[in-house]
Amino acid sequence: MAGKLYLVGTPIGNLKDITLRALETLKECDIVAAEDTRQTLKLLNHFSIKKTMISYHKFNENGKSSEIINLLSSGKNIALVTDAGMPGISDPGSIIIKKCIENNLLFEIIPGATALITALVYSNIDTSKFVFRGFLPRENKDKKKVLEEIKEYRDTIIIYEAPHRLRNTLIAIMEVLGDRNISICRELTKLHEDVFRDSIKGAVEHYDKNEPRGEYVLVISGKSDEDIERERKSKWEDLSIQEHILNYIDRGFTKKEAIKIVSKEREIPKSEVYKHSLDM
Repeated sequence: MAGKLYLVGTPIGNLKDITLRALETLKECDIVAAEDTRQTLKLLNHFSIKKTMISYHKFNENGKSSEIINLLSSGKNIALVTDAGMPGISDPGSIIIKKCIENNLLFEIIPGATALITALVYSNIDTSKFVFRGFLPRENKDKKKVLEEIKEYRDTIIIYEAPHRLRNTLIAIMEVLGDRNISICRELTKLHEDVFRDSIKGAVEHYDKNEPRGEYVLVISGKSDEDIERERKSKWEDLSIQEHILNYIDRGFTKKEAIKIVSKEREIPKSEVYKHSLDM
């Protein structure tokens, strides 16, 4: 009879955040597949759990997945854990799930703490809808390409970042998304947990003076109605009223239609716009 794979959520910092179900699973499984066996050993030792461990991380995920499938097929129950948080969320896990489904093998999720949700609740930014993008690319060109893709999102945006790349990432966000509200969480649930809330510009200035330390979760407000209105106005605010009218006529609108649109966009009477069209 085939065994079962358990994807076990582990604490993101404070070891007290492990669930009773996670402890029970770690105690009863045959093997623990760990992203970093040294890190997981600390967790197991803390709770006096002794288990055979195998390494399973992003650099050996493809090869090790086949090994784990063979172990499951032979009847072994395996718990997969990462260094912190939920497997499969910016961590190894998705490939082995796919292989389990392909091989009709059972797997079960043992939920636990997740940094992105903790940071979102801390942020005081809209929690009703959000987009999680994990770690951005390291190269600035690729990073800005991703930011261009998400800059129109009205949903809250959540990003993970390492301390040595934080400043450059904040500058790139500022350049592409503009200045928005941001919450930056550091070392969540740990001794030096810290939440910094400000504008992106303020965050850049803050980390110019304060060396980033620890792992970071960035929660950024989505594009607001004010942002959209500001962008809309910026398209014509350097134009004269006559140039504004001509802009719409060149796009195929009649003079009458153009006057109506310009009046609405500039929030001025149509009669005033009409005066500027008389010499056209």
